[in-house]
Amino acid sequence: MQSLKQLARKLKKETYAIYLASIDPRVPWYARMLAGVTVAYAFSPIDLIPDFIPILGYLDDLIIVPLGIWLVIKMIPPEVLAECREKAAAEIDRGKPINRAAAVVIVAIWIGFGILAAISLKQIFKR
Repeated sequence: MQSLKQLARKLKKETYAIYLASIDPRVPWYARMLAGVTVAYAFSPIDLIPDFIPILGYLDDLIIVPLGIWLVIKMIPPEVLAECREKAAAEIDRGKPINRAAAVVIVAIWIGFGILAAISLKQIFKR
């Protein structure tokens, strides 16, 4: 059980380091985009497959997030990633990051996607 907690802490640090890399101008634009999507999905309260669906609900979290993190890490220049990891570790040791504004933005984006989907479905069924 202790190793699972250590793995969860490491994943949190990696995710925060990737977030820091996503706002670093030294990182290529495509890596910043994928980093942003990966971090948003990791911290989003909404999943592609809801968690209440047996096995598959948690399987998407166990595959999509680590795969996204792995891909982003491969795209980020090593010196930038090392710097971001140091910053992330320092921030987490100080008890940060707690960003309620980011949570509000993520939820607003999902609501926006829901509205767009509803409008699209309405237009499809009007035909």
